[in-house]
Amino acid sequence: MKRMFRNLLLLSAVGVVLPLRAQQLVSVPEGPVECPDTMVIPPKPPVVRPPVRAAAERRSLAEMLRRAETQFGVRIRCKKFSPDTVRVAFADWRWRPYSLGETLDNLLDPLDLVWSGDRKITVQPYEYYRRTPADGAKLLAWLSAQYADREQWERRRDVLLADAKKALALEPFVRGLVAEPDVRLGRKVRHDGYTTQNYALETLPGLYVCGTVYAPTGGKRHPLVVSPAGHWEGGRYRPDQQLRMATFARMGAVAVDMDIVGWGDSERQIGRDAHTAPYAMQLQVLWSKAVTDWLVASRRDIDTARMAATGGSGGATHALLLALADGRFAALAPVVHLVSHFDGGCPCESGRPVTLAGGGSCTPELLAAAMAPRPVLTVSDGGDWTATYPELEYPFLRRIWEFYGAGEQVRNVHLPDERHDYGPNKRRAVYEFFADALGLDLSQADESRVELLPEAALQSFADGLPAGAIRSCEELNRIINNLR
Repeated sequence: MKRMFRNLLLLSAVGVVLPLRAQQLVSVPEGPVECPDTMVIPPKPPVVRPPVRAAAERRSLAEMLRRAETQFGVRIRCKKFSPDTVRVAFADWRWRPYSLGETLDNLLDPLDLVWSGDRKITVQPYEYYRRTPADGAKLLAWLSAQYADREQWERRRDVLLADAKKALALEPFVRGLVAEPDVRLGRKVRHDGYTTQNYALETLPGLYVCGTVYAPTGGKRHPLVVSPAGHWEGGRYRPDQQLRMATFARMGAVAVDMDIVGWGDSERQIGRDAHTAPYAMQLQVLWSKAVTDWLVASRRDIDTARMAATGGSGGATHALLLALADGRFAALAPVVHLVSHFDGGCPCESGRPVTLAGGGSCTPELLAAAMAPRPVLTVSDGGDWTATYPELEYPFLRRIWEFYGAGEQVRNVHLPDERHDYGPNKRRAVYEFFADALGLDLSQADESRVELLPEAALQSFADGLPAGAIRSCEELNRIINNLR
């Protein structure tokens, strides 16, 4: 009996299925078992099954894209990421042998990746700030259906302005402005019909915005033209920026530009990485408004009834944001930007969700909310995303201005054979517009009379940063984190 009991224990311990009667006689505990004759039996080992490939096994995206190239006869390149670093769950089940499009949609959608092209396909991360012109057309049609007359538009406008300002969340930055800022002015230099003077204006404690004031030589009251620099290489030092600013001054306006965050003199304070920080958009608007307020308060020759803003590309976004934050601007001239299907992409332009105002909007509608029925000129070309302006954005804008009987006050100059720049023909269009809207002297719009200066001559901190100035992005982050 003792031997039978021991054998039953041994059989059960190694996983042999016992008859029901035998199972009733013995059960194997979890730990070591001591038999009546003191023999120790090891615990029941875990059941080891052979590996089975799970349906959810993740496959390399690079492998799946190579398979798509082979099966569908296309070429696929990846932009802004490496497909070797991305894996796809249920990859084989997402495959559609009859459709390249469905296959790519199934593979990429869960990964927040998108694709474009026909035989040459580009795959890249989803860009929240970019849509297709077809998307823009649908959005503008939906927006237009929200208002059929001036009264309905103005109700919508009020919501847009309130929501956009809430999304921008500028108030803590404004409260953080230094009450008595340090202002550093360079030497005033005389040129042919205008002067230049560099400035550095303290905004948040120890943080300076830098730029140049271009002013007429006459003594009467002048319009003010504010012009954020935009993203083109060279920033506010580049030749086309100098030509434009100096020509505005020759025509009779006080014109002022400023660095974009993390560029120019700003880079020397906080580094280039600050330009893509979450607060870059707020800081840029703060700088534009602080410079505007400083000039109006410190100069007696500015006519506040004739204030205007212009900028190209990202500078056009910054000009619009300034107009949203400050309702005093009498005219606006955004160049090669502000379309219904592209918000800019850089955190300094689209880092805050202003285009979600009113349940969903776009920069053209925000332009109308900020400016209609005051004079606006948009300049577009055929070589960038503004190619859609004559058919999409401009008719949309004109309809809103016509609610006020002022359709002629919103204009579009389209240059189909040009590309993305603020070149001579675009500048000429803006000179003519500001001559009309601000009463400037168009006869003085002669760029050959402008003296182009080297970068060092336009730097506000050529001799080094002032005492007490911020010297790193980390210092700036600490200040911004303490804003209330």
